[in-house]
Amino acid sequence: MTGSTARMRDPSHKSLPPSPSAQPNDGSAPELRAADAEMARVLKTQPLRMASDFQSGAIAYWKHEALHDVVEPMADHVVMTYPVGSQALERRSGKSAAISTARPGVVTIIPAGSTSRWDIHRPMHVVQLYLPQKTLLRIADEANTAGPGDLLERTGHPDAITSRLLLSAADALDGRAALDTLFRQQLTDLLATRLLAAHAGVAATPQPIVGGLSPAVLRRAIERLRSDSDADVSLSALASDAGLSRFHFCRAFKESTGLSPHGWLRQHRLEQAMNMLRETDESVVSIAAALGYSSQTAFAAAFKKLMGETPSDWRKRVR
Repeated sequence: MTGSTARMRDPSHKSLPPSPSAQPNDGSAPELRAADAEMARVLKTQPLRMASDFQSGAIAYWKHEALHDVVEPMADHVVMTYPVGSQALERRSGKSAAISTARPGVVTIIPAGSTSRWDIHRPMHVVQLYLPQKTLLRIADEANTAGPGDLLERTGHPDAITSRLLLSAADALDGRAALDTLFRQQLTDLLATRLLAAHAGVAATPQPIVGGLSPAVLRRAIERLRSDSDADVSLSALASDAGLSRFHFCRAFKESTGLSPHGWLRQHRLEQAMNMLRETDESVVSIAAALGYSSQTAFAAAFKKLMGETPSDWRKRVR
């Protein structure tokens, strides 16, 4: 991941972290477990796909079996949604209990530091966001909102906006590093903004931002995005070069161009692909490699999603 720390977990790796009860008991306060490690322990598997950014958090896609266990306190907030299916969720925290239904369009939130007993009776798919508190604080500061309260505990809570954003981020766990990384970074910031507005103890409303980037700053940002070298096109690098926070840079860039940074870069890559398909005899495999896609399949899927047909079919039609 350009300009950030990224890792894709190997789904074949099945070793699990030890149970929290195995930690030494020396009288000191226990260190909160990383969210991905605690989820791997509880779900007794590894994520099918996962990507992380040290400035934003991590997103993971899981398929797990039935679950009957206690989730121990974690260092990060865990926000999850369900891409397919429908099934009952049972959650107990102290003397309170919640029974709801996991299905598309709802979210579940486990606030950092909380613990609860979970009972899920059948296998299921789930997408999870591991969000550090420092990310929430950064977004609140950049958006000029009041300091956020604690995230609220939610179980199968209807929220189509958050669910849709999280599923969109999961769609970008594979593919071209620079483009998908920028997309995930933008979506993570959007998700944090949404959580502050809809799921915090004190609702936060971002102040409106007026005005775009200056011509010189916009030109530098576009030159960086257009670069075919190993230039850092992470959201942090783009914002730093403009002298703005990530939050303000995204809003100002869209005000100036009509597109988000990710949307602009995606459009630019599409134009490059179309020119190469139309004007050269390079194979689709070579074009995919030149544009930095991990495989011909990944390139074809991205192209078809935007154009409605495969690169080969499009080439035949326009030549």
